[in-house]
Amino acid sequence: MNRREFVQTAGLAATAASLLPAAPLRKLKIGHTCITWSTFPGKGDDTTLESAVRDIAAEGFWAYETFPEVLDNWDQRGLLRALMDKHGLPLRSGYITGNLLDPSKRQDEIVRIKRLAGVIKKFGGTYAVLAPNGVKRDTYDFKEHRTDIVSALNDYSAAIVDMGLGTGLHQHTGTCIETRDEVYTVLDAVDTRYVKFGPDIGQLQKGGADPVKVVKDYLPLVRHMHLKDYDGGPNFAGYCPLGQGKVDIPAILDMVEAAKMQGMIMVELDPSRGMPITAGETARIAQGYLRKLGYSFRT
Repeated sequence: MNRREFVQTAGLAATAASLLPAAPLRKLKIGHTCITWSTFPGKGDDTTLESAVRDIAAEGFWAYETFPEVLDNWDQRGLLRALMDKHGLPLRSGYITGNLLDPSKRQDEIVRIKRLAGVIKKFGGTYAVLAPNGVKRDTYDFKEHRTDIVSALNDYSAAIVDMGLGTGLHQHTGTCIETRDEVYTVLDAVDTRYVKFGPDIGQLQKGGADPVKVVKDYLPLVRHMHLKDYDGGPNFAGYCPLGQGKVDIPAILDMVEAAKMQGMIMVELDPSRGMPITAGETARIAQGYLRKLGYSFRT
C-alpha cells in the first residue's frame, strides 16, 4: 500500500469511526471495601486497615468502606485521621450488621446502630450499609420472621436517616435475607422513605438469583452497591477479581449509570486462606477492568 492509499484508507476508517455510537459517559465514582485485606473488627484483624487504605489509594479509587468498629478502634488510639490524611483517601461508607429477628433486642440494637452510624458520620462517611444477621439456612423459616425483619429494617433505617446518613438493605448469603424471593418480599414491604437498596451483586449470583434482574427491578431504590464477581472457584470464598466470573457487570453498570444512581459503587472481594494473589493485586485488576469500561480514577 502506497502513501496515498494509506491516507485514503485511514480517512475512511476515521469517518466510519465517527459514525459509531459514542461510548457511554461514566459518571459514577468507584471505591473499594477493605475486607479483601481481611480488615475485620476484633481479634486484631483491623491492623490491616493501613495496608488496605494504602493500596486502595494507590490504585486511584475514590473512597473506602470498612466496619465502623474498626474506625472507632483506630480513632480511640488517635491514628485514624493521620492515616486518612496520609493517603488522601476519604471514607464513604461503613458496614453494620443488625439483628432483624429478635424484637426483644430491638431497642438495644437501635442504640448500638446509632452509635456506629455516628462513627461513620464523624469521619465524613455518608452511607451505612445495613446487613442482616446470620442464620442456619437449613433450618431457617423466612415466613416465620418476615414481619419482624421488615419492622426492624424500618426502625434501624429511620434512626440512621434521622442522623443525616443514607442506608439500605444489603442482602447476603448465609443470613436471614439471601434468596431472590426473600429480597423481593422485603423490599416490597419496607418503608422506602428510609430503607433503600445496597445490593451485593456477587452475593446475589452466589445465592442463586440473577443480579441483573434484581438490580433492574429495584433500580429506583439503589443508592449503594458492592461490585463483586463470582466464579464458584476455590479461592476468595467462591468470588473472583472483576471480569473473571459469571456476573454481567457491564449490564449492571449500564443500568445504574443510565439511572444516574445517587451514591457510590464499592468494589469488593472476599478474602480466603491461600489467596493466589495479594489483595493489592486484586484491586489493580479491578481498576484496570473498570478503566476499560470507561471509569476514571484519581491520579
